[in-house]
Amino acid sequence: MPANGRSRRITIDDVARSAGVSRQTVSRAVNDKPEIDPATRERVLLVAESMGYRPSRFARGMVGPGLTTLGLVIADVLNPFFPEVVSGVLAAADERGWQVAVYSTGSALERETAVAETVVNHVDACIAFLLDPGAIELIRRSGMPFVLLDNEHRPPAVSGGRIDFASGMRQVVGHLVERGHRRIAMLDDRGRPDAGDRGTRHSLFLGTAAELGLPADESWVFPAANSLDGGAAAMEDVLDTGFGATAVLAYNDLIAIGAMRRARDRGVRVPEDCAFVGCDGLTLSRLVDPPLTTLTVDKELLGRTAVRQVAAQMTGAGTGETVIEPRLVIRASS
Repeated sequence: MPANGRSRRITIDDVARSAGVSRQTVSRAVNDKPEIDPATRERVLLVAESMGYRPSRFARGMVGPGLTTLGLVIADVLNPFFPEVVSGVLAAADERGWQVAVYSTGSALERETAVAETVVNHVDACIAFLLDPGAIELIRRSGMPFVLLDNEHRPPAVSGGRIDFASGMRQVVGHLVERGHRRIAMLDDRGRPDAGDRGTRHSLFLGTAAELGLPADESWVFPAANSLDGGAAAMEDVLDTGFGATAVLAYNDLIAIGAMRRARDRGVRVPEDCAFVGCDGLTLSRLVDPPLTTLTVDKELLGRTAVRQVAAQMTGAGTGETVIEPRLVIRASS
């Protein structure tokens, strides 16, 4: 039993290994298909019953003739990044006559397994923002169509959608260098439980800065909580340490906006004294004063693309990855 006290869900792979047969044979036995020897069927069913195996909705063949339910797992319903992703998923699912059930992990890594367990019991397919390897494996082993979004460490056996932040970082840092900035602070969301994954963004920043001739190192990166207040507090650190930043790049728009507001409260002129750039392209970034330059991600396209990947898996396609190219939108903050 896992350390959290919950029994791991028995999967079709577990039954196949115990019975000494293939996954397809287990599926045929459970679904009472004719293409299986009666003795083998009986043996497989006895093994499945003894192990407490409960087939997922997808494994029971409920996808196709009936109403398909797509599960969408997001980190935080209050994070303005996710509504546009949800919108894209809903639109693409509606075109196919699917219904969508939305689940939130509350940005808590320890909740991801519990949410995954709920998903495999209640939906036919899944699109998810997940980071816990155990939760990811639980859904993968269920056999349902599964697309994992925005995770640099996606297992090869799982389809995924990824934002090309390497290209994005070249656009951002290149823009700031062209404007004459030689001292750039990055406010990185490194206090989250997924920091090991998201840390890729700050590594790309340091690598790109070095390629463009800046003497960047870890001292250029300041941790920030993922909120307006987190950005404000991180900007206090930038100013109080005497780093001398003439530009600030934030992990996302929320952090950037909080930092920019705190800088102006302390008498810093934007962009004359310090330029600001965010990431994600939230609608909010257009409404602040001055409007925020941001690396814009087509979040609706990310959602629509994920639904297309799920649909392809339902027709027997293998796993794959879709890459979304971000675009730098330059506004008055830089």
